[in-house]
Amino acid sequence: MRKLTIPALAAIVTVGLAGCTQNINPTDVDRAAIGAAAGATIAHVGGKKESDVYKGAAIGAAAGALCNDVRLCQ
Repeated sequence: MRKLTIPALAAIVTVGLAGCTQNINPTDVDRAAIGAAAGATIAHVGGKKESDVYKGAAIGAAAGALCNDVRLCQ
C-alpha cells in the first residue's frame, strides 16, 4: 500500500471541504481559510515539527484558493 504524504492528504481534504461549501457560494478567501485550517490540522496530527503545521497551512490555503480556478470545487 502506498503512503500518502501530508501535502497530498491536505490537498485532498481541502478540495473535499471546499466542495462542501457550494451552497453558500464561498469566495477564494473562504476556501483559502478552510484549506489552511485543514492543512494545519493534518500537519499537526501527522507532523513531528511545528514548522510542519505552517507548511501544511500554507499548502492548504493555496490549494483552497486555487481549487476553483482549476475547476475542482465549483
